[in-house]
Amino acid sequence: MERSGWPEADDLVVCSVKRVTDFGAFVELDEYGKKEGLIHISDVASGWVKYIRDHVREGQKIVCKVLYVDTAKHHIDLSLKDVNEHQRREKIQEWKNEQKADKWIHYAAKTTKTGNDDLNKLIGLFYETFGSVYSAFEKSRFEGVSVLTRIGVSKEIAETIVKVANENLKKPQVDISGFIDLTSYLPDGIEHIKKALKAAGNVDEDEISVEVMYIGAPRYRIHVKAPDYKKAEGILKKSAQSAIKIIEKAGGSGEFHRYTEQNT
Repeated sequence: MERSGWPEADDLVVCSVKRVTDFGAFVELDEYGKKEGLIHISDVASGWVKYIRDHVREGQKIVCKVLYVDTAKHHIDLSLKDVNEHQRREKIQEWKNEQKADKWIHYAAKTTKTGNDDLNKLIGLFYETFGSVYSAFEKSRFEGVSVLTRIGVSKEIAETIVKVANENLKKPQVDISGFIDLTSYLPDGIEHIKKALKAAGNVDEDEISVEVMYIGAPRYRIHVKAPDYKKAEGILKKSAQSAIKIIEKAGGSGEFHRYTEQNT
């Protein structure tokens, strides 16, 4: 996915290394129409660089930080050393997501017979409103057609984008855990504990799963998968309360503990 215009100082950009010299590396900015940038040898790596090709080589895909842009001279100064590993991975993932979104938006345009000029305007609108085309698909996946129509997207193409988003984007999922301590001294106490554990795992809600595992008497782990943390936390507490209610009704005791590193 190519963006119009120029990057700004401090932006992170994905680049392809085209030529390496003794004084620096010339690269093309993949997201900006292959505009050329220069990484001076002093910005390749921290400390003294003896052999520049130990750090950067032709054909390599790298992430750089924009230092300076001169649109009149078509000149961009970049830094490789100012990008840490976390930023690099995050930017590469963002770039890969945009490659996917590029295919999706062209499919949506073809399906709705949207011309190139209108498609380019739509892409520009998505960058201006959401920061990326991929984010537009994500937003429409969660909020529906209205998040697009209220910024001027036609209903036909908005519905197509939502359909494509639903077909291609994985539903988000979070994992959280907690523990319950269940104790019963009755002769048939184990049966009451089994009944309590069954209640803990009995959650009838879409997109949610609850797994109860034995840790070591009297402790059991409740593992919840849900679309978001708020829902997951609610289900975790509800699950634990269901088990505790049953065991206490049978004369036993129960206690809930939220997961921490100390109680694993």
